[in-house]
Amino acid sequence: MTCAEVVELVTAYLDGTLDPETEQRFVEHLALCDGCEIYVEQIRRTAAEVGRVEPEDLAAETRDRLLAAFRSFPR
Repeated sequence: MTCAEVVELVTAYLDGTLDPETEQRFVEHLALCDGCEIYVEQIRRTAAEVGRVEPEDLAAETRDRLLAAFRSFPR
């Protein structure tokens, strides 16, 4: 597995939705690649922190900027 594949699959990995073979390859890559291991941990922590934020906790400008950023992602 390449680093680019890890980036593509990180959400599925953290959600536990990878098929067993792909998950095994993902884990094996993390064991060999410090950069990807750090990246996955950063995404895990970010998701955990963002999951605790309620929309009403954000200033209107911050909320609008976040929504604009997420809406700009290619689909």
